[in-house]
Amino acid sequence: MPALKPTDFYATVLWLGSVRDSEADLTSAALTEMPLTFAGYEAEFHAGLTRPSCSRVKQQYKRYTPIKNARQLSIVSHEELDLIAADMGLETLEPTLIGASLVIEGIPDWTHVPPSSRLVAEDGPGLLIDMENRPCHLPAPFFEAQHPDKGKGFKLAAKGRRGVTAAVEREGVLVLGMTLRLHIPDQPIWRELR
Repeated sequence: MPALKPTDFYATVLWLGSVRDSEADLTSAALTEMPLTFAGYEAEFHAGLTRPSCSRVKQQYKRYTPIKNARQLSIVSHEELDLIAADMGLETLEPTLIGASLVIEGIPDWTHVPPSSRLVAEDGPGLLIDMENRPCHLPAPFFEAQHPDKGKGFKLAAKGRRGVTAAVEREGVLVLGMTLRLHIPDQPIWRELR
Protein backbone atom coordinates (compact mmCIF):
# COMPACT_ATOMS: atom_id res chain seq x y z
CA MET A 1 0.00 0.00 0.00
CA PRO A 2 1.50 3.37 -1.00
CA ALA A 3 2.63 5.54 1.91
CA LEU A 4 2.56 8.79 -0.09
CA LYS A 5 -0.31 10.21 -2.08
CA PRO A 6 -0.02 12.55 -5.05
CA THR A 7 -1.95 15.80 -4.64
CA ASP A 8 -3.44 18.15 -7.21
CA PHE A 9 -0.94 20.82 -6.15
CA TYR A 10 1.90 21.64 -8.51
CA ALA A 11 4.83 24.00 -8.06
CA THR A 12 6.61 25.89 -10.81
CA VAL A 13 10.33 26.55 -10.33
CA LEU A 14 10.76 30.33 -10.58
CA TRP A 15 14.30 30.79 -9.28
CA LEU A 16 17.37 28.72 -8.41
CA GLY A 17 20.32 29.77 -6.28
CA SER A 18 23.39 28.58 -4.45
CA VAL A 19 25.22 29.71 -1.32
CA ARG A 20 28.97 29.17 -1.69
CA ASP A 21 29.95 29.68 1.97
CA SER A 22 27.24 30.67 4.45
CA GLU A 23 29.81 31.31 7.17
CA ALA A 24 31.36 34.08 5.05
CA ASP A 25 28.30 35.27 3.11
CA LEU A 26 24.77 33.94 3.54
CA THR A 27 23.51 35.31 0.23
CA SER A 28 22.88 33.04 -2.73
CA ALA A 29 23.81 33.51 -6.37
CA ALA A 30 21.25 32.89 -9.10
CA LEU A 31 21.50 29.82 -11.36
CA THR A 32 19.72 28.74 -14.54
CA GLU A 33 19.88 25.04 -13.70
CA MET A 34 20.85 22.91 -10.72
CA PRO A 35 22.19 19.37 -11.26
CA LEU A 36 21.35 17.36 -8.14
CA THR A 37 22.98 14.22 -6.78
CA PHE A 38 22.07 12.41 -3.58
CA ALA A 39 24.46 14.83 -1.85
CA GLY A 40 22.56 17.88 -3.16
CA TYR A 41 23.97 20.57 -5.46
CA GLU A 42 27.75 20.10 -5.51
CA ALA A 43 28.66 23.82 -5.40
CA GLU A 44 26.25 24.56 -2.53
CA PHE A 45 27.62 25.13 0.97
CA HIS A 46 24.92 22.86 2.40
CA ALA A 47 25.66 19.94 0.06
CA GLY A 48 26.78 16.59 1.41
CA LEU A 49 25.40 13.28 2.57
CA THR A 50 26.14 14.32 6.16
CA ARG A 51 26.45 17.66 7.93
CA PRO A 52 27.53 18.92 11.35
CA SER A 53 24.56 19.34 13.69
CA CYS A 54 23.48 22.92 14.36
CA SER A 55 21.02 24.86 16.51
CA ARG A 56 18.05 23.22 14.71
CA VAL A 57 18.79 19.91 16.42
CA LYS A 58 20.56 21.05 19.59
CA GLN A 59 18.13 19.13 21.80
CA GLN A 60 19.05 15.91 20.03
CA TYR A 61 22.82 16.19 19.44
CA LYS A 62 25.80 18.14 20.68
CA ARG A 63 26.77 20.91 18.25
CA TYR A 64 28.93 19.75 15.30
CA THR A 65 27.96 16.07 15.67
CA PRO A 66 27.99 14.45 12.20
CA ILE A 67 24.37 13.67 11.18
CA LYS A 68 22.47 12.73 7.98
CA ASN A 69 22.00 15.84 5.86
CA ALA A 70 18.32 16.63 5.45
CA ARG A 71 19.13 20.33 4.91
CA GLN A 72 20.72 20.28 1.43
CA LEU A 73 18.25 22.82 0.02
CA SER A 74 16.20 25.76 1.27
CA ILE A 75 12.89 26.01 -0.61
CA VAL A 76 10.72 29.13 -0.34
CA SER A 77 7.53 30.14 -2.10
CA HIS A 78 7.00 33.26 -4.16
CA GLU A 79 3.67 33.82 -2.43
CA GLU A 80 5.24 33.76 1.05
CA LEU A 81 8.16 35.97 -0.03
CA ASP A 82 5.58 38.57 -1.10
CA LEU A 83 3.91 38.39 2.33
CA ILE A 84 7.26 38.80 4.11
CA ALA A 85 8.15 41.77 1.88
CA ALA A 86 4.80 43.46 2.56
CA ASP A 87 5.21 43.05 6.33
CA MET A 88 8.72 44.51 6.10
CA GLY A 89 7.55 47.47 4.03
CA LEU A 90 9.44 46.31 0.92
CA GLU A 91 8.17 46.08 -2.63
CA THR A 92 9.84 42.71 -3.16
CA LEU A 93 12.10 40.36 -1.25
CA GLU A 94 15.08 39.04 -3.20
CA PRO A 95 15.65 35.31 -2.49
CA THR A 96 19.40 35.99 -2.64
CA LEU A 97 19.17 37.85 0.70
CA ILE A 98 17.94 34.82 2.62
CA GLY A 99 20.18 32.19 1.06
CA ALA A 100 17.38 30.43 -0.79
CA SER A 101 18.14 27.48 -3.08
CA LEU A 102 14.79 27.32 -4.80
CA VAL A 103 11.77 29.61 -5.20
CA ILE A 104 8.55 27.90 -6.23
CA GLU A 105 5.07 29.17 -7.01
CA GLY A 106 1.69 27.46 -6.77
CA ILE A 107 1.43 25.66 -3.44
CA PRO A 108 -0.56 27.49 -0.75
CA ASP A 109 0.77 27.71 2.81
CA TRP A 110 4.03 26.22 1.57
CA THR A 111 5.93 26.49 4.85
CA HIS A 112 3.42 24.19 6.55
CA VAL A 113 3.33 21.26 4.13
CA PRO A 114 3.70 18.04 6.15
CA PRO A 115 7.23 16.85 6.88
CA SER A 116 8.18 13.92 4.61
CA SER A 117 6.22 15.40 1.71
CA ARG A 118 7.88 15.24 -1.69
CA LEU A 119 8.21 17.55 -4.67
CA VAL A 120 8.59 15.29 -7.68
CA ALA A 121 9.32 16.11 -11.31
CA GLU A 122 7.84 13.62 -13.77
CA ASP A 123 11.19 12.89 -15.42
CA GLY A 124 13.52 14.74 -13.07
CA PRO A 125 14.55 15.09 -9.47
CA GLY A 126 12.57 14.23 -6.37
CA LEU A 127 12.97 16.35 -3.24
CA LEU A 128 12.21 15.09 0.27
CA ILE A 129 10.87 17.79 2.61
CA ASP A 130 12.46 17.70 6.03
CA MET A 131 10.78 20.44 8.05
CA GLU A 132 9.98 24.14 8.36
CA ASN A 133 13.01 26.37 7.97
CA ARG A 134 12.57 28.72 10.89
CA PRO A 135 13.72 32.29 10.36
CA CYS A 136 16.76 33.61 12.20
CA HIS A 137 18.67 36.85 12.61
CA LEU A 138 21.51 35.90 10.21
CA PRO A 139 20.04 37.60 7.09
CA ALA A 140 19.67 40.94 8.92
CA PRO A 141 23.05 42.43 7.88
CA PHE A 142 22.43 41.57 4.23
CA PHE A 143 19.02 43.26 4.35
CA GLU A 144 20.59 46.30 5.99
CA ALA A 145 23.13 46.62 3.18
CA GLN A 146 20.34 46.90 0.58
CA HIS A 147 17.42 48.13 2.69
CA PRO A 148 18.62 50.26 5.63
CA ASP A 149 16.61 49.84 8.85
CA LYS A 150 14.78 46.75 7.53
CA GLY A 151 17.04 43.89 8.62
CA LYS A 152 15.75 43.48 12.14
CA GLY A 153 12.20 43.06 10.82
CA PHE A 154 12.96 39.92 8.80
CA LYS A 155 12.76 37.35 11.59
CA LEU A 156 9.28 38.43 12.74
CA ALA A 157 7.92 38.96 9.21
CA ALA A 158 9.21 35.54 8.10
CA LYS A 159 7.74 33.56 11.00
CA GLY A 160 5.68 30.72 9.50
CA ARG A 161 6.69 31.83 5.98
CA ARG A 162 10.40 30.94 5.69
CA GLY A 163 9.82 27.79 3.64
CA VAL A 164 11.27 24.35 4.26
CA THR A 165 14.53 22.47 4.17
CA ALA A 166 14.84 19.49 1.87
CA ALA A 167 17.18 16.80 0.59
CA VAL A 168 17.50 15.07 -2.76
CA GLU A 169 15.60 11.77 -2.91
CA ARG A 170 15.98 11.22 -6.67
CA GLU A 171 18.80 12.65 -8.72
CA GLY A 172 18.16 14.92 -11.69
CA VAL A 173 18.48 18.48 -12.92
CA LEU A 174 16.27 21.31 -11.67
CA VAL A 175 15.63 23.96 -14.33
CA LEU A 176 13.70 27.21 -14.39
CA GLY A 177 10.06 26.68 -15.35
CA MET A 178 10.07 23.02 -14.30
CA THR A 179 6.87 21.64 -12.75
CA LEU A 180 7.04 19.67 -9.50
CA ARG A 181 4.08 17.77 -8.04
CA LEU A 182 3.44 17.72 -4.30
CA HIS A 183 3.05 14.28 -2.71
CA ILE A 184 2.10 14.08 0.98
CA PRO A 185 2.26 11.29 3.57
CA ASP A 186 -0.95 9.26 3.73
CA GLN A 187 -1.03 9.43 7.49
CA PRO A 188 -3.35 10.98 10.08
CA ILE A 189 -2.08 13.60 12.52
CA TRP A 190 -0.61 11.95 15.62
CA ARG A 191 -3.45 11.86 18.15
CA GLU A 192 -1.19 12.98 21.00
CA LEU A 193 -0.90 16.38 19.29
CA ARG A 194 -4.66 16.95 19.08
